[in-house]
Amino acid sequence: MKLTLRARLALWAALATGLAVALVAAGLFWAVNGFLRQAQEQRLLSVVGAVQGRVEGLLRPSREDDDPLRSLLGVATVSQSDLERVADEVDRRGVELRLVAVQAAELASVGTRSFPQGVPLDLRAGPGAYLSRDGEHLILVRGVGGRSVQLQVAVDARALTDARRAFGQALTVLLPLALLFSLLVGWVVAGRLLRPVRTLENAARAVGEGGDLRRPLPGAGRGDELARLALTMQEAFARLADARDREQGFLRAAAHDLRSPLAALTARVEGTLARDRDAGRYRADLREIGTDITRLSTLANHLLLLARDPGAVQRAPVPLLDLAADAVDRARELDPLADVDLAASGPVTVPGDRVLLGQAIWNLTTNAVRHAPQATVTVTVRAVPGGAAVTVRDDGPGVDAATLARLGEAFYRPDVSRTADASGVGGHGLGLALARHVATLHGGTLHLDSAPGRGFTATLHLPG
Repeated sequence: MKLTLRARLALWAALATGLAVALVAAGLFWAVNGFLRQAQEQRLLSVVGAVQGRVEGLLRPSREDDDPLRSLLGVATVSQSDLERVADEVDRRGVELRLVAVQAAELASVGTRSFPQGVPLDLRAGPGAYLSRDGEHLILVRGVGGRSVQLQVAVDARALTDARRAFGQALTVLLPLALLFSLLVGWVVAGRLLRPVRTLENAARAVGEGGDLRRPLPGAGRGDELARLALTMQEAFARLADARDREQGFLRAAAHDLRSPLAALTARVEGTLARDRDAGRYRADLREIGTDITRLSTLANHLLLLARDPGAVQRAPVPLLDLAADAVDRARELDPLADVDLAASGPVTVPGDRVLLGQAIWNLTTNAVRHAPQATVTVTVRAVPGGAAVTVRDDGPGVDAATLARLGEAFYRPDVSRTADASGVGGHGLGLALARHVATLHGGTLHLDSAPGRGFTATLHLPG
């Protein structure tokens, strides 16, 4: 079962709190334990300083007894009661003593009754203290009366173990409470933080159900992350609305332009079949039907090119000069009276789709020939920094700024363009739109420049 975002946030908050508590507890334990250990060792050092002199006095032989062997192994002359008396004189609160000496290559010892069990006899003297196995005593070793005799002093260190035990018990209780509390707080805080998300979710659902993609979303703005998320969704919905409007307009215009030649074709076929005609009339009717079919074919081809998937665009070296020369030749065949020239300084090659680029150059050329029938049309191919440019210019009447701003929109045809070319095939308002689309697919641009009385210039920029 997948947890909700609110539950995951609450769990993460509890986990973070648990880790923080554990780290703080570890730090406190280390600091408190070190402080208590240091205090116990200081007390042990003071006890050793007081005990060592007394024990050495017990080990020193009397003046009438100058036996060197007894002097060396004088530990044998010290009884348990002697050590008990020394311990009581120094500190009655948990001080225990033990003397260890070598006798006949073996270790012998004598100590107070409560000296901790399990402490090895062969502990080495050093600056550091030992901790007994039960953890209740600290032991410090000092040499006395010669190298063969060692004094072991143990003091009660149960304060250390008691502190550790109390700390562990407190942590055992407080850590679950802290986790539960942080889980509860995280749940409440996460709910408050996610409340705008739920509001945004409901608003987005309402937009989807109602279809009003331009409906403002609550909280959209440049503030925090949620506000920017709402603004991004609102802008995305607006772009989807624009795309939907363009698609609907495109489909309506395509249906309208398809309906007209289909209706004309149907009428001509029905009129031709209505009565018998001579061979000449049949040939004329068939030519008209062929013209309508050509218009339908051209329109369908343009629609397919406009709907082409950008991922299907080929990337191969394309000689632009060859495509421009082919477009000029076809334009001259289409209208023998057209004045169409080609200008180029040399071969220019760009990576792209040969079919799409050829159709774009052909559309720009036929657009100039169709809308400026008595003008001179010049197609120029040249290399430019970063790529290449194909310019189609005519010295015709040109267009005004309002018309120029809309040229390149699918199915947009100003009144001046509603004329047929030399073949009798009228325009559909897709030529410039297709050229602009091809430029975009190749990472280039289509720039249009015109003014009344200054002709018309279309420049297709393509990256190299």
